[in-house]
Amino acid sequence: MAATDHYYREIIGAAKEVDPENPQGVRYIFSKDQFIEVLPLPAGAGINRMDHAAFNTTDAEGMRKYLAAKGWSVPNKVTCESYGHCWFDVRDPEGNKIQFVERQTFNGQKFPYPPPNVIGHHIIHVGFLVHSREAEDKFYRELLGFKPYWYGGMKDDKIDWVSQQVPDGHDWVEYMLTSGPSGTGIPANMTQQTLGVLDHFAIGEKSVDDAFKVLQSGNRLEGRHDAAPKIGKDGKGQFNMYDPDGIRAELMNFHATEKPCCSSFTAQDPAE
Repeated sequence: MAATDHYYREIIGAAKEVDPENPQGVRYIFSKDQFIEVLPLPAGAGINRMDHAAFNTTDAEGMRKYLAAKGWSVPNKVTCESYGHCWFDVRDPEGNKIQFVERQTFNGQKFPYPPPNVIGHHIIHVGFLVHSREAEDKFYRELLGFKPYWYGGMKDDKIDWVSQQVPDGHDWVEYMLTSGPSGTGIPANMTQQTLGVLDHFAIGEKSVDDAFKVLQSGNRLEGRHDAAPKIGKDGKGQFNMYDPDGIRAELMNFHATEKPCCSSFTAQDPAE
């Protein structure tokens, strides 16, 4: 936990906050609406280092009722903090825990938004291991109304990544497709390092090159990371960093500077 705290506070530059969901956990704040939650590793986790992904909603109870009406398994009620933040968890078709969070404007901590040293204040996407694009689409596309943004792969004739934007915004979830066994769960032959590449979050940047220079000049390039920024297959600048457990943080330009491979963008980029 000490090494992780150093990474998220000193290297990423997020602000530390208590975790009202789990007193043993910590939140690292990027903006008034977005944070990374770090939790103690549960028994039997194996190589998995991702607990859940979360999406903001304006009405957690309304979302819970909607999913229930559509036949999705939901808890009997939402959980609410003393100052009004409410959330509930579900499982997507492949068993990933997905949380819907209704956050109020009040925050018990007194620090500026965004934190002054954070390397980027907008988490523009989260990606995780997916076996079946079709199975996941039944939840994200058909049930929740996510919309296509881009898809591509390491080779032009193979799809490795599928980006689906939230229905009322331009941030997205990225299916990190695996060639391993079908179904759910982590393939038996997968390493923790490979899974950490797949399970990731991306921080939006006006210029990844400039962000890299900030990290470099501030002696904030520690641990495992790329040697330098590069252009991804989607035509956007990117730079990868890894926390002490191997989870990837991808600095990514909001906008492409080169033509993407494989497919065109079909929706607007996230806002800066």
